Amino acid sequence: MGSEVIIIPIIFGVLFAIAYLYFSTRNKERLALIEKGADASIFVKGRRRAAPIWKILLLNLALLLAATGIAIFVGSFLTTMGVDEDVAYPGTIFLLAGVGLFVGYIMTKRLDKEED
Repeated sequence: MGSEVIIIPIIFGVLFAIAYLYFSTRNKERLALIEKGADASIFVKGRRRAAPIWKILLLNLALLLAATGIAIFVGSFLTTMGVDEDVAYPGTIFLLAGVGLFVGYIMTKRLDKEED
């Protein structure tokens, strides 16, 4: 019983430790650069204007759901052709969901190029 109660604080503790280390290390690096006389504009110079995150999430979610719907249709078609149902549905769903996410990745790269 005690192990279930302690797992959640451990997970949150690990996430907090990772965030703390990331931000404290970044802060120390920036302070060291400023002490050496580096210009503060180097922290924002490399950033380019990217597409808003909501556009990317919406695009990937739409393609994932569309690919999953097509996969269910293809899976039902394969079961009528004689393929085992336990193989047809998961196989086509995973395959076409991966294809949908890959297409989303390609479209996101193209969207980022258009935003520049």
